[in-house]
Amino acid sequence: MIESVLIFNQLGKPRLIKTYKQLDTATQQQLLREIHSLVSKRSDTLCNFLHGSQQLVGSSSRIVYRHYATLYFVFIVDSSESELGILDLIQVFVEALDRVFENVCELDLIFHFDDVHYILSEVVSAGMVVETNLAEISKAVNEGRRQKKPLPEPSRVGIGALRRGFV
Repeated sequence: MIESVLIFNQLGKPRLIKTYKQLDTATQQQLLREIHSLVSKRSDTLCNFLHGSQQLVGSSSRIVYRHYATLYFVFIVDSSESELGILDLIQVFVEALDRVFENVCELDLIFHFDDVHYILSEVVSAGMVVETNLAEISKAVNEGRRQKKPLPEPSRVGIGALRRGFV
């Protein structure tokens, strides 16, 4: 099961925090600091899997991450998940973001956080992977965007036209 999904920049500023188990805000912030301190020190040539501290992440949980440009994509998973499967899932998530935002960057995650959460909810629901097909994810996001667009505003009718209609 996926316990948490974190996206943060090189300075540790969170761009997305999604937990699938109940954590208060202080614990989430402490978790972010701990994960950032563990991940940011590592070279890009090292393995992308590691164990966190016993107190926050848990003894059976693992941290799987990828570093893209200025962002770290981190999934905290329990022992039932495959690390390689989660790495592939991170790649699918990043490709879905790239399809939706066309060359995704950190500013897209900041200004369109609702779309990022929607894309993540298409990929992961309640800590379980529900979709990995990029075409289906893009289709669902485009449908959601189409439904979110406001309807065209009705034309303004003058009072004279209303009077003629009631006569």
